[in-house]
Amino acid sequence: MRRIHRTRRDWAADLGLFLFAACFAAVSSQSIPVPESLGAAWRAADQAVGGLGCAAVLLRRRRPVELAVALLLAGSVAHYLTGPAMVAVFTVAATRPWKATAWVAGLAFAPLPVFLWQLPEMSEERAGPAVTYFALIAGSIGWGLFRRSRQQLIASLRERAELAEADAESRAERARMEAREEIAREMHDVLGHRLSLLSVHAGALEFNPGAPRAEIERAAGVMRESAHLALHDLREVIGVLRTGSGEGPAEGERPQPELADLPRLVAEARAAGGRIELAGPPAGAAPPPLVGRTAYRIVQEALTNARKHAPGADVDVRVGGGPGDGLTVEVRDTGPAGPDPARPTVPEPAGGGGGQGLIGLAERARLAGGELTALPAGGGFRVHAWLPWQG
Repeated sequence: MRRIHRTRRDWAADLGLFLFAACFAAVSSQSIPVPESLGAAWRAADQAVGGLGCAAVLLRRRRPVELAVALLLAGSVAHYLTGPAMVAVFTVAATRPWKATAWVAGLAFAPLPVFLWQLPEMSEERAGPAVTYFALIAGSIGWGLFRRSRQQLIASLRERAELAEADAESRAERARMEAREEIAREMHDVLGHRLSLLSVHAGALEFNPGAPRAEIERAAGVMRESAHLALHDLREVIGVLRTGSGEGPAEGERPQPELADLPRLVAEARAAGGRIELAGPPAGAAPPPLVGRTAYRIVQEALTNARKHAPGADVDVRVGGGPGDGLTVEVRDTGPAGPDPARPTVPEPAGGGGGQGLIGLAERARLAGGELTALPAGGGFRVHAWLPWQG
């Protein structure tokens, strides 16, 4: 026999049903039609069987179907088992499959056709208790079915709540991952640009220690300014991403870069010695902030890569398009003196390996609804992007 673990609530329910069965037998004993021909010994045995039936209610969790069948069969002979039988059929209806409930219900109502056939000739003293018995058994089965459907509904709602909670946790984790990826992209783009400028001027001082004092002071000033702007940009990135409101930067912070800031970006790169030609951006209406910021970051990363992989190369930056046609961004350089096998290519958004900056740009373009390619072209390198610009 399998072991049943009962909680305090289960024990309270079992004891409550035991008391119900015992009280029902005691209260209904006066209305049960017991033939006068039965002797005192039979009456005592009948009452003892009723007491055992009440005690057997405590076993309802172990063998509910067997208990219900035994009490229903014994109830056709004994007269004090109606209360325990009601508890037993209720337990079957509430805890067992539909098939078992149907078999027990069929057994309980098997005498009903015979009773209805004999009803016209039956005395009122016998007919009344019999009708009450069948009504009580039907009510017990119905209450058990209601209890089971309610438990199934509660279990379904609990499962839905657990799934919803797990889904909420999953969405929160995805949001945290996206926030971390956004922070990583912003830091890579911003700090990569600033630190590459700083590296160019530091390298010039290292390889030309005998430069005129004015040139050294100018380079040192540019390095100081680049370091200051790098720290400022870092605070800006963290501050804007921390607010996450999308309503603009907090007070005291510079706004996020836009397409109109491209000339300033190109001027900074030219000050570091880069030979850069800029065509655009288009005059007139400004693109949406996300599109403009994405285009700015694409040009910024492309210029940083040109300084790293093709120092001294000519760079051509072209930005065109307009509302309805989309915004196109193309950055092409003439390439280094020799091939640079370390230079990454990103024909389509991909992950893994080197070239995390270009991979991040491809992801930026995808999130903005556009696309980006970065491939060698004519001995140099070409970055091309298209971004949607609604009319």
